[in-house]
Amino acid sequence: MNAIFYVVRTGCAWRQLPKDFPPRPTVYWYFTWWHDDGTVERVHDALRGQVREADGRNAEPSAGLIDSQSVRTADTVPAATRGFDAGKKIKGRKRFLVTDTLGLLVAVHVVAASIQDRDGARRPLLWARLDHPRIQKFWADQGFAGRLVDWTARILGRELDIVRKAPDQRGFQVQPKRWAIERTFSWLTAHRRLARDYEASPARSETMIRWAMIGIMVRRLTRKGPVVRSGRTPLRYLTP
Repeated sequence: MNAIFYVVRTGCAWRQLPKDFPPRPTVYWYFTWWHDDGTVERVHDALRGQVREADGRNAEPSAGLIDSQSVRTADTVPAATRGFDAGKKIKGRKRFLVTDTLGLLVAVHVVAASIQDRDGARRPLLWARLDHPRIQKFWADQGFAGRLVDWTARILGRELDIVRKAPDQRGFQVQPKRWAIERTFSWLTAHRRLARDYEASPARSETMIRWAMIGIMVRRLTRKGPVVRSGRTPLRYLTP
């Protein structure tokens, strides 16, 4: 796990792992195996619940935020899985994230950058609805307005609230409700492996994002230390 965290944080290639880690084929085998059998998702979701409880929240979120981020891809990424985002002038892939109001990841979907926000958002919204039925409302920016709002209400039975810019707004301003997911994108791009998409498949890109969030949540829990609830101590990473 430390070797995987090293790759995510530093952005180095698998074959450039320092020699004090296990052999590169062993590390990559575990990375792919934990991706394929769902271990990464289970670990991530368990930690998210613990972070929410440590913050005094219910383990399951009741509201969500959705946004997208276009990133450039490496030359080794297959052309079939990348596209051109005309709005951002970026050739690569687009990450769709759904987070809770703390900015913790709820769902992630990676597609070609040419996919419109209104189309690419449907799958992560559906996953968030199925995996977290307590979520009753989502917030999004103006790029998700239109037919996606009707689809969310009709198919998912949930509300998609569009946070619009003030008519006189000039330049960047922090938007209410949505600032938490913007902060999440900032957390992720601080990991060099995520500053550009290097993965051969979008599914592996999603796993890299989960590994980055696992590292973020582990550090947060470590700072907080153990939390005792209902006469028992849940799994915690203790402060050294």
